[in-house]
Amino acid sequence: MPGIDAKVLDENLREVPVGEVGELAVRGPNVMMGYWQRPEETNKTIKIDWLLTGDMARMDKDGYFYIVDRKKDMIIAGGYNIYPREVEEVLFAHPGVAEAAVVGLPDEYRGETVAAFVVPKPGVTLTKEELDRHCRENLAAYKVPRIYEFRTELPKSAVGKVLRRELREAVLKERQKVGS
Repeated sequence: MPGIDAKVLDENLREVPVGEVGELAVRGPNVMMGYWQRPEETNKTIKIDWLLTGDMARMDKDGYFYIVDRKKDMIIAGGYNIYPREVEEVLFAHPGVAEAAVVGLPDEYRGETVAAFVVPKPGVTLTKEELDRHCRENLAAYKVPRIYEFRTELPKSAVGKVLRRELREAVLKERQKVGS
C-alpha cells in the first residue's frame, strides 16, 4: 500500500537479510499508535515507531513479503526455531492425513518438543512409524515431531481454524491428570 513501510526484524530489532525469517514490522499513517489505555501492551508492540505484527515473515529479493507463521506459535526446540505451519504442510502432503496441527510441548532437555496431532482420512489407518518416516524424508531432523497423536477431531474456531493454543492447553491438562 502506498505510504506503508514494512521490514523484517530480528529479536534485537535489526533488519534481517533478504530471505531470512524475522518478525514483520510496519509503519505508516494508518497503523495504530498504540492500545487505548494499555501502555504496557503498547510498549511491547510499538518499537522505534514500528508496529511489531507478531507475524514471522521473510522478504524476497523483489520486496515481496511471505508470512511463515505467528511468532507466538513458534516452537523453540534445542535452540532451533521451528514453525508449526511448515511441519503441518509436510503432514498434509501425506495421502492419509485429513487434518493436522503441530504444537510445542514442554521438554526438560530441549525446552520444547514438536508434537503432531493428526486426524486420518476416513477409512485410512495410519501409524506413527509411517508418519515419522514421511516427516524424516521431507524435513530437517530437528523439525521432525517426537510425538504423534491420532485424534478424531481438532479444536476449531467458528470459522474452522484449528486452535493450536487450545489444543496445547488440553494436552497439558491431560498430561497433568495422568501424572497426578
